[in-house]
Amino acid sequence: MPTPAKGPRLGSGPAHERLMLANLSTQLFEHGRITTTETKAKRLRPVAERLITFAKRGDLHARRRVLRVVRDKSVVHTLFTEIAPQMAEREGGYTRITKVGTRKGDNAPLAVIELVTEPVSPKQAVVREAEKAAEKASKKKADKPAKKADAVEDAPVEDAPAAVEDAPAAVEDAPAEDVQDAPVEDAAEEKKEA
Repeated sequence: MPTPAKGPRLGSGPAHERLMLANLSTQLFEHGRITTTETKAKRLRPVAERLITFAKRGDLHARRRVLRVVRDKSVVHTLFTEIAPQMAEREGGYTRITKVGTRKGDNAPLAVIELVTEPVSPKQAVVREAEKAAEKASKKKADKPAKKADAVEDAPVEDAPAAVEDAPAAVEDAPAEDVQDAPVEDAAEEKKEA
């Protein structure tokens, strides 16, 4: 959630701004789209999206949290029964702001803020399924080396002592710089094998 702006609160105090945003969000949920100034639309977006997130939860506590802001019970009912199910697949980005020019009287920049009711694109759904498949494949690969490691532990260990006997001779023949690096390299090779 963006940090609150310092300074004047949409031309009045913080209490009036809170009430103004509550009224704007009520109208947005009632009509689906509203035309307002750009500043009000930008301030309304996080409030409306948070309310939609509560509606997606759908429990009694979420309904009461929304009723604190949106005082009209019929609008809250619409939000929970119609708007929230449309947004079930969408993970944020429930509103869209479009700039539409200026107001005739005072030349204030206007914007239309609307609910995004289009379903999430099929391309995104395919990408999400591919990501899930990739996760499953990586989990299976993680399980297979663990099974191989169990099989290696169960296998007879006949060549292991010979490898251990050869290792000290290699360390003694190596220069002093290589001796310090040798255990680190062996550990790195063991990690790669596992």
